[in-house]
Amino acid sequence: MNILILGSGGREHTFAYQIAKSKLCDQLFVAPGNAGTAAIATNLKVDLTDFEAIQASVIVNQIDMVVVGPEDPLVNGIANYFAEEEALQNVMLIGPSKRGALLEGSKERAKEFMLQHNIPTAAYASFTSESLAAGKEFLETMKAPYVLKADGLAAGKGVLILNDIEEAKNELEAMLGGKFGDASTTVVIEEFLDGIELSVFVLTDGKNYKVLPTAKDYKRIGEGDKGLNTGGMGAISPVPFADASFMEKIEKRIVKPTVQGLQDEQMDYKGFVFIGLIKVGDEPYVIEYNVRMGDPETEVVLPRIKTDLVVLLEATYHQKLDTTTLEIDNRAATTVMVVSGGYPEAYEKGKEITGADQIEDSIVFHAGTAEKEGKLVTNGGRVIAITSMDEDFRKALKKSYKNIEKLHFDRMYYRTDIGFDL
Repeated sequence: MNILILGSGGREHTFAYQIAKSKLCDQLFVAPGNAGTAAIATNLKVDLTDFEAIQASVIVNQIDMVVVGPEDPLVNGIANYFAEEEALQNVMLIGPSKRGALLEGSKERAKEFMLQHNIPTAAYASFTSESLAAGKEFLETMKAPYVLKADGLAAGKGVLILNDIEEAKNELEAMLGGKFGDASTTVVIEEFLDGIELSVFVLTDGKNYKVLPTAKDYKRIGEGDKGLNTGGMGAISPVPFADASFMEKIEKRIVKPTVQGLQDEQMDYKGFVFIGLIKVGDEPYVIEYNVRMGDPETEVVLPRIKTDLVVLLEATYHQKLDTTTLEIDNRAATTVMVVSGGYPEAYEKGKEITGADQIEDSIVFHAGTAEKEGKLVTNGGRVIAITSMDEDFRKALKKSYKNIEKLHFDRMYYRTDIGFDL
């Protein structure tokens, strides 16, 4: 079959890497893709907000399956568009409907879903500009630190954790006043949970599910998890502290009720559920849902899946996931993200990258790269992820770091302490 992946980052390059190996894949396309996907697929210049242009590409290239990488097209209803357009109704789109995507598109909706289906999460309340005074009063009832979350999509920047009550009140006012645009017209104030975070990934056809490998990512730009939040500086899979007993709790208390909730609410959901969790003591709580795979977690989760990924995705679309077997590589996978100097704030693009062709015994996943005049250049904040596998995650990390030393571009930066807390 002909397959199209939507997106341009490391997540999409990883999907392309896995799908290209499938016995079911005839031709592979990525829109818009990057320099890494161009080496194993055909890149298409398509704007992911332009569903009509996507439709045209699907028809011209006789696409049989579309795998949606990022959240924006899902929240904007691409699955609904495909279901409603007669020319697209036989195309297998992997991703939830617009209503299902609200689990990521609205923090308030996600919290309501968790409460309704008895899924453990932090206590919360939500506020708008009309209820600003009530929001400030609610903060007075909370203990520091104070967690403020923009309800909508804010490019990973809409969560603030503050220790000072007055600063929290001022930030609440700023958020409701448009600090994050439309994303913060509603703000969720949440109880702070003290623990260690991890991510659990589930592939579901809306009825059946497969629990994919766990992962832990590192969001902060600085060593020791200091500094500004980023899209992710590295990840490890599996998570060492998520033992069989803890995973049993997660499946029983969180995964099963989540999938049952999708059924009970008759959501059309055929795709990935990314469950952001925190381990408090020995108990799991849900921090958030995402309705797609994470990045850079995808770079450590997918390489550990030995089952043909297209077989799993096709079964997902046809609600036959229960007829498939998920085989996982027992080795650990680690990835380290190499970023542009200045990221996550201002940075320059177009820096020549050398050494990527010298890397051995690791996988190079391109994130923000492009080809210009025959040269590989930077084209984003997060540039390249180096993924390695070994029996132990520390050995895998050594491989990644050894190979990163072969990479060079002006003002290149990466964290040297991924996995420091494990």
